[in-house]
Amino acid sequence: MKIDKSIIKELSDYLDEFNLTEIEITEKDTKIKVSKNNVSISNQPLTTSASPTIENKDTNSGSNKNSGTEITSPIIGTAYHAPEPGAKKFVEVGKKIKKGDTIMIVEAMKTMNHVPSTADGIVKEICVEDGHPVEFGQTIIILE
Repeated sequence: MKIDKSIIKELSDYLDEFNLTEIEITEKDTKIKVSKNNVSISNQPLTTSASPTIENKDTNSGSNKNSGTEITSPIIGTAYHAPEPGAKKFVEVGKKIKKGDTIMIVEAMKTMNHVPSTADGIVKEICVEDGHPVEFGQTIIILE
């Protein structure tokens, strides 16, 4: 079986681009799973798998910007900044919010889940783009 390294590279780039810890694709009888610490490729009928390690680029280079109170996603899904397309966003950088205010919606299995703020503060950074995937525990907002 010949492995197309460009697919692994592309999936690895998606991990960084969308701040994911794991991504998996299946094509015919081949499944490729890439996570922050390893890659797993297997043919469905076979019981063998390869798990080479992918080197991660330095992900801590921007860690100074994460000072403040981090609000994380309570579930995995797709993040939305507004209740519907074209509507006013729940929060914007510089806006003062209170604990319990809705800061985002995370859609999971066709259910829109309002994400409340877990603290009072001023929005310093919105870490997730509108319509992009989020994972459980991923930082979505940073407050001052």
